[in-house]
Amino acid sequence: MGTGWKAIADDSRRQILLLLKNKSMTTGEIAEHFEFSLPAVSTHLRVLKEADLITEQRQGKNKFYSINQKQALELMKFFENMWGYKLDSLKEFVENKEKKKKQ
Repeated sequence: MGTGWKAIADDSRRQILLLLKNKSMTTGEIAEHFEFSLPAVSTHLRVLKEADLITEQRQGKNKFYSINQKQALELMKFFENMWGYKLDSLKEFVENKEKKKKQ
């Protein structure tokens, strides 16, 4: 998972992962969301693929990229274990504050 951490250290790659969270996309579709070149997008995709954070599936002449759910879950579990209790506490605090406002 070490390469996964390095892969998500880059803001552009995190943005690519966010784009792929709901659907598979081609390199061109991903590139439409960025101002840098298609080869730069391809480089980011290669890094994410080498880190096993995305998968590639060829359909005809196109390659579609998707999030590798298993690897993404491993990252999420880490953050959940690290911050989960604090997020639960924050959620409870905000909910209680909202209840007090309504009273």
